[in-house]
Amino acid sequence: MRKIRMNEEYEEESEGREGRGGREGRGNREDRGGNVKAAYFAPKPVKVGDEVEVTVEGAGSRGDGVAKKDGFVIFVKDAKPGETIRVRITDVRARSATGDKIS
Repeated sequence: MRKIRMNEEYEEESEGREGRGGREGRGNREDRGGNVKAAYFAPKPVKVGDEVEVTVEGAGSRGDGVAKKDGFVIFVKDAKPGETIRVRITDVRARSATGDKIS
């Protein structure tokens, strides 16, 4: 920051965003571009309502079972590692899905 003398007073002038990288302000998300990961748009191997058979590979931090379908992570309530179960998908996100055990 530098001080500028104006009318016998000092005012501070900040560099702002234009002084660091040429961008003025942050704008909205659409203006920024490049922030969204490719996984967000990639096709998912499951959809809400699908029933899939998976083998639970491990346990998540909240105690849910962790399974994978074509490399896509599925969290399953009340499932234990080593079980092979059928799961009904209840939610699909960019990098994972959640489901309920049905068998």
